[in-house]
Amino acid sequence: VSLAYAFETKDALCLVLTIMNGGDLKFHIHNMTYHEPSSNGARGGGSSGGFEEARAVFYAAEIACGLEHLHGMRIVYRDLKPENILIDDVGHVRISDLGLAVEVEEGGSVKGKVGTVGYMAPEVVKGERYSFPVDWFGLGCIIYEMLCGQAPFRKRKERIKREEVDRRVKEDAEEYSEQFSDEARDCCRALLAKEPDDRLGSRAGAADLKSHAFLRTINWKRLEAGVETVPFTPDPHAVYAKDVLDIEQFSTDADFYGRFNTGAVSIPFQQEIIETECFDDLDVYYNAEGGLVDSLNPSQPPPSPKRGLLSSLFGKKKRPAAGSAASATPSAAS
Repeated sequence: VSLAYAFETKDALCLVLTIMNGGDLKFHIHNMTYHEPSSNGARGGGSSGGFEEARAVFYAAEIACGLEHLHGMRIVYRDLKPENILIDDVGHVRISDLGLAVEVEEGGSVKGKVGTVGYMAPEVVKGERYSFPVDWFGLGCIIYEMLCGQAPFRKRKERIKREEVDRRVKEDAEEYSEQFSDEARDCCRALLAKEPDDRLGSRAGAADLKSHAFLRTINWKRLEAGVETVPFTPDPHAVYAKDVLDIEQFSTDADFYGRFNTGAVSIPFQQEIIETECFDDLDVYYNAEGGLVDSLNPSQPPPSPKRGLLSSLFGKKKRPAAGSAASATPSAAS
């Protein structure tokens, strides 16, 4: 998800991101009912949750491209899960929330038990040092959940202690139902390998995924160019969220915007406007008599350049001599 811009208040750094109106994968997997498997043998989907395999393949391929981009910059994402995969207006998925992402030095590794329970790789749970393969494990969890309707090591709404989930991640093999095709089962098993060196993606990165039979239908050139047909297009009039708290920050309610719409402009931004002098020709609209200034009055010839309000206030340009033609024209400062 792209960063549009950032600004600061007295006590917060605010990051303004591209809005993703399609919601996150978790909502679509667990709260939307799609068509039952078709007669052509496609698996997945239906009222039990999850997607048909073709849709899961598309999303898995786009996520793999996102991880390839991050890993190419030596960034380990570390928090791959359905909640962090968002769908944009068109229907493409994007990786969001890089709060746990970390840069890894060439040939190096990192340490830290961070992430979400049930989606962390075994080496993370064990407190060992790790690198990029942890993200491929997370992708395996997402593919499994997209097809099965539940996470590989924790059933939906199952009440279980964190210690038991961690034990399953380290020791138990995930179970596969008939919703998985042979290719899907093989891909998930390879991505969810307990040992990072045995994991799909640990050797050649995204190239390992691109050559796997599970993703054989993907045209990678078209996908990376963003022109591949999407399997699902969000309805612009629908709200893809289960709880209103999930979308409060996107509300058009005036009371909500009133919490931060104070009219204050940060000092660094003020300084930037002053230095660029971008308002020199746009800062004065009316003269002292209430009519439009000559530069905006269509009945007047174009005036000669004059100083603007900001440059006048901050001494960017010299004032004209008294009695000159320029001083006869009412200025913004006066």
